[in-house]
Amino acid sequence: MSSPSPTPASTHLAVRPDWLALQQEEILEPELAIVDAHHHLWDHSGNRYFVQDLLGDLATGHRVLATVAVEANTMHNQDAPPALRPVGETEFLNGAAALSASGAYGPCRVAAGIVGHANLLLGGEVKPVLEAHLRAGGGRFRGVRFSAVWHPDPAARASLATPPPYVMADAAFREGFAQLAPLGLSFDAWIYHTQIAELTDLARRFPQTTIVVNHAGGVIGIGPYAGRREAVAQEWLASMRELATCPNVFVKLGGFGMRLYGFDLASHARPPSSQELADCWRPYVEGCIELFGAQRCMFESNFPVDKGSCSYAVLWNAFKRLAQGASATDKQALFSGTAAQAYRLALKA
Repeated sequence: MSSPSPTPASTHLAVRPDWLALQQEEILEPELAIVDAHHHLWDHSGNRYFVQDLLGDLATGHRVLATVAVEANTMHNQDAPPALRPVGETEFLNGAAALSASGAYGPCRVAAGIVGHANLLLGGEVKPVLEAHLRAGGGRFRGVRFSAVWHPDPAARASLATPPPYVMADAAFREGFAQLAPLGLSFDAWIYHTQIAELTDLARRFPQTTIVVNHAGGVIGIGPYAGRREAVAQEWLASMRELATCPNVFVKLGGFGMRLYGFDLASHARPPSSQELADCWRPYVEGCIELFGAQRCMFESNFPVDKGSCSYAVLWNAFKRLAQGASATDKQALFSGTAAQAYRLALKA
């Protein structure tokens, strides 16, 4: 059985509720507090995942106290000047946060932290855009994601983003990047593992800027990297070891259900169990924790992208299995504390 085709508007696997329903599990450690450090809300040509959809996933049993909503190139304000159009997405996410903060839809505070997009290639001229995001975010705007994912081989790509090559070394980009820290903003880095050395150079150049690596560094398991998992993992680990020497860098543990990682979980007749997921994802999760420590690592759902491979309930069960041997202090950091620190969230029990 081949994998279901990506949805037309993206390179993401299609979400199949009937297939996901075939794997039901009891919730592990249901009282463990969670901050979902990375998810999206969007509507891409009918591929819709709004706050009501997320709330449905949150209601499946895990104790999620808050979430961080990350830009997804949606809801840009077409009436604004081009540079300011992404502020529309922050307005949209803040509206979802306000709905959640009413308390009428459960205890979780959706989009308690918001990460938006700004074109850092504008250099110093990006500052008014960042200030507009801060105003639109209602006190929730925490940082910027500029998707730098680039690879010379199209078969290795698994993102609709089309940045220039080596953008993180661009002088204009770095001038724009320099605007973040003075405004108290962080940078979410969406890159492939082949670009980790570039990110390390950026992190060393701007030690006062908090950098959060998305999806464990984007390990490519497709195209020219398919069938080379162990060798690629060693290359990734060596690059991450250098990055870990930068104390301003945090890492999100997740995104493994993406087509990028090449696990092909969606091709199976039944969805994977949480134990199967844990077995697949262990090298990346344990590798990051060993290098960065639990206090700089945080679990993320990456929903709805990873929903093409597993359900929300099963995904967090897998993370809990991976953290079984952690101390109470480290477990608290991995599931909520690190995200709360990196994104400056005030959590309510």
